[in-house]
Amino acid sequence: MRSIIFENGKSLSAEGPKPRPGAGEALVRVLLAGVCNTDLELLRGYYGFSGVAGHEFVGLVEECPGAPEWVGRRVSADINCGCGGCPLCRAGDPRHCSTRTVLGIVARPGCFAEHLTVPARNLLAVPEGLPDECAVFAEPLAAALEPGRQLDLSGRRVLVLGDGKLGILTALGLARECGELTLAGRHEAKLALARGVGAALLPAGTAPARARDILGTFDVVIEATGREDGLDTALELVRPEGVVVAKTTSRNPSRLDLAKLVVDEITLMGSRCGDQALALERLAGGLDPRPLIEARFSFAEHEQALAAASRRGAMKVLLTP
Repeated sequence: MRSIIFENGKSLSAEGPKPRPGAGEALVRVLLAGVCNTDLELLRGYYGFSGVAGHEFVGLVEECPGAPEWVGRRVSADINCGCGGCPLCRAGDPRHCSTRTVLGIVARPGCFAEHLTVPARNLLAVPEGLPDECAVFAEPLAAALEPGRQLDLSGRRVLVLGDGKLGILTALGLARECGELTLAGRHEAKLALARGVGAALLPAGTAPARARDILGTFDVVIEATGREDGLDTALELVRPEGVVVAKTTSRNPSRLDLAKLVVDEITLMGSRCGDQALALERLAGGLDPRPLIEARFSFAEHEQALAAASRRGAMKVLLTP
């Protein structure tokens, strides 16, 4: 089995035995995988990671001893693999299980491999007829939709800050839930990918206070820039008693004006993974993320793929085993 190993800041091609599913697990053959900014951060040393990365995929179940009805079905999977027995897992929230493994991120090999194993309870069926190139977006789209599960956005003026892959998916996914939604970023061509969504251009180097002069303030600001200064800008753009949703992570420390947070009584909310079943439903219902696909490479071309994904302003790069 071929896989891509991250080690000491490099990606390496490796050959090894096909994994065997343990109790309650499924063996999945990867059909298509997506490169996420988190993967690039892991390659650069985030979490001190080494191993098989990758958590965005669509695959075909080859074995599932405890649930044979899954065999032969196309699937994605929830990346958070909880213990199954703690209070959080029993309440249906393995995302915050203290002993969870996370596909391609924490203590579990990811999808940059020809095969992987995942708990059968984490599998989600891909709707018939949905192209692999759409289904591979299930995990990032679920994350993009999560602020709409955490907050009631109806009738509220919402800003998505950042025109990268996550920002565009967030704007496309949440637009119909908001009273008014604006996507703000630095690149006109990328803003244009969010068709039908209000867009605002913030030239590179725009100071947070100047951004407020350009855009005004919003009830909710979803920070999806991936930049360490993104939260400072978000705090300038949210109204007093508004909500800032922190949607991205960075290996670099973020700057945060706590005085403004306190004085303006702003709510700061973290937002991570979401409901992939909902994401697949939206994809099957016509939300088409394929304009975000920039390039497609084979596993053998992993160095070129990761270099392309690392380029400033890059959109979605896909990998095929």
